[in-house]
Amino acid sequence: MGPAGGAGPSPAGPSRLRRVVFGVAAGLVFVVLLGLGTWQVERRAWKLDLIARVDARVHAPAVPAPGPADWARVGPDDAYRHVRLSGTFLHDRETLVQAVTERGGGFWVLTPLRRPDGSLVLVNRGFVPGDRRDPATRAAGQVAGETTVTGLLRLTEPGGAFLRSNDPKEGRWYSRDVAAIASARGLGDVAPYFVDADAAPDPGGLPVGGLTVIAFPNNHLVYAITWYGMALMLAGAMVYLLRSGWARDRVSEGR
Repeated sequence: MGPAGGAGPSPAGPSRLRRVVFGVAAGLVFVVLLGLGTWQVERRAWKLDLIARVDARVHAPAVPAPGPADWARVGPDDAYRHVRLSGTFLHDRETLVQAVTERGGGFWVLTPLRRPDGSLVLVNRGFVPGDRRDPATRAAGQVAGETTVTGLLRLTEPGGAFLRSNDPKEGRWYSRDVAAIASARGLGDVAPYFVDADAAPDPGGLPVGGLTVIAFPNNHLVYAITWYGMALMLAGAMVYLLRSGWARDRVSEGR
């Protein structure tokens, strides 16, 4: 009894207020979780479309590699396009870029190819193991004269690799940074892309081409299921707690 003889404040009021606050907060979190799940579903659709488009480029007939007039328009939609180009390799300007492949550790051999119009394109001729980095140990593969290369157009890889920056002064390269390699080798104006040569064998067996790895992680379905699952569990917890509170209120009011 209160001081005036009336009934004291009922705990039902504060209890209901807490449930309202909890319900609003939980509802907001529920909406966020649903949004994250839907976003991952949309990302998955985008990723599957990207994979399909890249696969179509890779397996399409080879087309001429973009010339100087088209360099400014080369972008992500050209990545992994199957291209063909002819010219003469400048073997004295080759650059070795550190690589880890299915054949183990070693180097990519990037060699400028001078085309008939005088333009230059860096060609990743393929992989050589560490003990064959010296061109003298693979002289048979240093093709002379005009040659034709087919392969995949790749976009430049500026800066370096994870936690390792390219060091042009020391000749340490961890990524195929076209502009930096061109500057270090004094090549002048070079195409803003490079070409991964296909698996056509080189004399002497080196470099080994055709080792391009095309992999696009696609875990979006797992992420979507995770977010939707969390939303479902939250909804279940909300219903359980709210119903339990209402049941307690009915018992309390019936006293």
